[in-house]
Amino acid sequence: MLDAFTALSRGTRLVYTPGLRRYVFLPILVNLVVYAAMLGYVVANFGGWLDGWMAMVPGWLEWLSWLIWPLFVISLVLIVFFTFTLVTHLIAAPFYGFLAARVEAQVTGRPPADDRGLFRTGVDAVGRELVKLAYILPRMAVLFVISWIPVINLAAPLLWLAFSAWIMAITYLDYPMDNNLVSFRDMRRRLSSRRWPTLTFGGWVMLITWIPLANLFLLPGAVAGAVLMWDRHYRHLVPARVPS
Repeated sequence: MLDAFTALSRGTRLVYTPGLRRYVFLPILVNLVVYAAMLGYVVANFGGWLDGWMAMVPGWLEWLSWLIWPLFVISLVLIVFFTFTLVTHLIAAPFYGFLAARVEAQVTGRPPADDRGLFRTGVDAVGRELVKLAYILPRMAVLFVISWIPVINLAAPLLWLAFSAWIMAITYLDYPMDNNLVSFRDMRRRLSSRRWPTLTFGGWVMLITWIPLANLFLLPGAVAGAVLMWDRHYRHLVPARVPS
């Protein structure tokens, strides 16, 4: 059985082979520009954000500041990570969708079920990213509010970590599923039915995303790894029934 780490390792090696690496460099360049811009903004404002959060801690909890401060830092890092991830994937979605299609054709010997063509696939990939945003942002907003509520926010880092793994799985495993005409709802159902492979894959991708600069070169491997996971774990699952 193909595990998440093996899929990511194989996928990373695969995308830099002569037949596929030409599809990798443009999304790397796009992500590098976004990464540099967001890093500069975060460095300039991180201290002010943290001071604002700490100022909201009630006086009767000051004795817990040794614990609250690092939890705030972790929560803030996770929020920044989410923002960066959402922006970069919205921009790189057309390139990643096309890369996933090329990987599937090379690995399985057959193209994806979707035959919309390069341009239409790229346009629809952006639309699919907007569907993901409509799913992610309300849930992200709830966690953001929780992060500001004294005492309850002590659990915020763990909630953000679990949510991050789930969203990373949705983000990357959706590329091959969208290429194979799997609806967003059915995609989430398939991922939920194979929860352990899904969360371990998302967790590994999350860790990759946190590696500064190296993540720009590793994330295309996550796209290829998602194709391998799709073919092994999710392709055979029966589509969800649509109520009549």
